[in-house]
Amino acid sequence: MAKMDENFAFLVLSIVAEIPSGKVATYGQIAELAGYPQNSRLVGRVLRQVEYYGNYPCHRVVNSQGRCAPNWQEQPELLIAEGVGFTPSNRVALKEFQWQGDF
Repeated sequence: MAKMDENFAFLVLSIVAEIPSGKVATYGQIAELAGYPQNSRLVGRVLRQVEYYGNYPCHRVVNSQGRCAPNWQEQPELLIAEGVGFTPSNRVALKEFQWQGDF
C-alpha cells in the first residue's frame, strides 16, 4: 500500500473511535487491526490529517514505546485527564493502559 486512500483512512479512524477513555493503542496495533501490519507510519499520516475527517480520539494513539506525538503538547494532558498513567520517563505505562480490544 504505497499511498493512503480514503478507505484506509476511514478504517483507521473507525478503529481509533473504539479506543475507550483511559486506554491507548499504538500505531502498529491499529495498522495490524486494519489488516496492514506493515503500515504503522501510514496510520500516523491519517491521524495527522484527522481534522479533515471529523472528531476522533487521536490523543489515545502513541508509539510502540508509549511516547506521545513530539509536536503535540496537549496529548499528555488529555491522556492524564482520562486517567492514563505515565512512567518516570514520560511514556505511557503500556502494560497497564494499552487497549486490548478487538475490532
